Amino acid sequence: MSSSLDSFRRLDVDQYDPDRVLPHELYTPDPRPPHQVLDDTHAKAANVRASLQRGDLGTALHEVLDQPPYGDGVQQAKTIALQSVLSILNSTRSTDIPQLIQALDPNEKVVRACALLRWHVLVDQLIRVSLTTQATLMKYLYKAMENLGETSGNVVLGWHEKLVQVAGTGCIVRVMTDRRRL
Repeated sequence: MSSSLDSFRRLDVDQYDPDRVLPHELYTPDPRPPHQVLDDTHAKAANVRASLQRGDLGTALHEVLDQPPYGDGVQQAKTIALQSVLSILNSTRSTDIPQLIQALDPNEKVVRACALLRWHVLVDQLIRVSLTTQATLMKYLYKAMENLGETSGNVVLGWHEKLVQVAGTGCIVRVMTDRRRL
């Protein structure tokens, strides 16, 4: 008797909805095949380690934030990328964080010059690249907060605080509404 009462809970009523939105319709999937994403992530991780050994944190941060792995079937690549980000976060002194985050910002002089010359398209592209990089960093910070066993919470919260100071609360909103999960 109880199994017949519970059987309705196993029925997926969304499958009958013609207006249902599927996950692949919410964002453009990564065009790279999963094996290429994994190979690219391994190469980036090696470049990040080399940059960290040289003490070049800015290059390491830019490297890991460029084309992050997202989508289905790339879980191993996502884990490797998160470990690379965590190694950068843990290698950075708290006094160096603001300079690294501001380096993700577009060059203010270039933006002003383009605005004076009315090159709005270039200004928009510069700002969009910056916002994407900052939002990607924020995504990794939230991902690190999910897995706090791997890193210290103080480190992640320090980065979060500095990033919000530079990018504003809009960065948080962009991350929360973006469907591409890292």
